[in-house]
Amino acid sequence: MGTWYQVAWYPNRFQRQCVSDTRATYRLLEQGEVEVTNQCRNAEGRTESIRGVAQPVGRIAEGLLMPAQLRVSFLPALIRWLPVGWGDYWVLALGPGSRYALVSEPTREYLWVLSRTPNLSDGDDRAVRASLAEQGFDLTRLERHTHTAPTAPP
Repeated sequence: MGTWYQVAWYPNRFQRQCVSDTRATYRLLEQGEVEVTNQCRNAEGRTESIRGVAQPVGRIAEGLLMPAQLRVSFLPALIRWLPVGWGDYWVLALGPGSRYALVSEPTREYLWVLSRTPNLSDGDDRAVRASLAEQGFDLTRLERHTHTAPTAPP
């Protein structure tokens, strides 16, 4: 939970307006869902924001719910029952001390590298790239994401 900064990604159509300072804030809700608030700066310097919800997929392993596999929707609450409004969101790996997370989905068309800070250390950057390469991701598609200030408040 908490705030995560997008430090690298595979560019995608639904974030094309975001040119810098992209971050996501996750908050656990009482019913076990997670509130997701995504923010970024657009080309005009304005902050854009969208709020959605994530639900655990519910895969059970060794008696534990695997919260690393979620489905996410940014549709209005009244129409979230539509199956087309949900996307897979899988946390593939966490760095030491949860400093960074690698997030994708089953087709690997989308990829995000999230960090607890606006920038990765050189060591964490090397570890991220090694992990992604080991998992078969195309590093030539991976683009760094800019944060304009050390704390990057959108």
